[in-house]
Amino acid sequence: MATQVTPDVKTIPAFTEGTLDPKIPGGPLAEKWDEAKFGYKLVNPANKRKYNVIVVGTGLAGASAAATMGELGYNVECFFYQDSARRAHSVAAQGGINAA
Repeated sequence: MATQVTPDVKTIPAFTEGTLDPKIPGGPLAEKWDEAKFGYKLVNPANKRKYNVIVVGTGLAGASAAATMGELGYNVECFFYQDSARRAHSVAAQGGINAA
């Protein structure tokens, strides 16, 4: 007696059941990002002075982060423990461990 085996056929899910929401703000294309930015709580340009950004360390990353955030309008407080901000490890490193 021969038995006939039929393979299991799995159906492919249909993606037409619902539409994807890209969450693109309405309005003209040139103004979409500006309108979306004003809707965000933390990135809103009017809220920048309400937040204090604390940067610990004045190496390459810390100094550039503090300068960039300051230029963007945030209140930045930068802390270091050396006698001068220019004595950070990235600047003072010599030889084969130079981070720059």
